[in-house]
Amino acid sequence: MSARLPTHLLVGALLRRVNDAGGLAVVRASGEPQGGALLILIVEGRGLRAIERMRGLDDRDALIPAGPSSDDPVMLEEYWQNRRRRDRDLWVVELDIPHAERFVAETILSH
Repeated sequence: MSARLPTHLLVGALLRRVNDAGGLAVVRASGEPQGGALLILIVEGRGLRAIERMRGLDDRDALIPAGPSSDDPVMLEEYWQNRRRRDRDLWVVELDIPHAERFVAETILSH
C-alpha cells in the first residue's frame, strides 16, 4: 500500500503553483481533507472540461476525463454539483491557465 498525501495538501500546492504562474485557481467546493476525491474543472476558452484523480489497479494515481462530453458548460456545472450533493467528501477545483492538465499532473501525480 502506498502513502498518499492528504487531498488538502495537494489542493493547496496546486493552487499555489497555478496562482504563482499567473493563472487562476479556485476551490469551488472543499471536501474531506485527508482522502476526498478530487475533480478538476479546466477553463478552455468559453468552455469547461473536467478531469478526475483516480487510483488504478496498480495503486498509482491517474487523471481521467470526467463528466459529460458536451461542450456545454452548464451541463458540466450540473454534473459536478450533482456529484457534490451525493459525495460531500468531493473537492472541486477550477483552473484557468494554459496547459492546466500539466500543472495538475506535475502536482498531483508526482506524489
